[in-house]
Amino acid sequence: MKKLKYFDAAKEVERLKAQTKAIRKRNYSKRRSVLDTYDTEIKKLLNNGATPAEILRWLKGVEVNIAQSTLSRWLSRNAQ
Repeated sequence: MKKLKYFDAAKEVERLKAQTKAIRKRNYSKRRSVLDTYDTEIKKLLNNGATPAEILRWLKGVEVNIAQSTLSRWLSRNAQ
């Protein structure tokens, strides 16, 4: 085993903490919802009078299984 000539524990801990922070940092801005794929279709359904429950049934028909709360949050952020 190699013996270090100079070891600064404080600097090593600082470096390791910065590394941990970088590893744990999550970037939510790059995340996309699966609903973003169907953005146009969902908005057209809304404009034609579909209710959120009907949109949820339509999504299940195209094999997108999401919770009602997920659709509700997405609509509040994205539907105009």
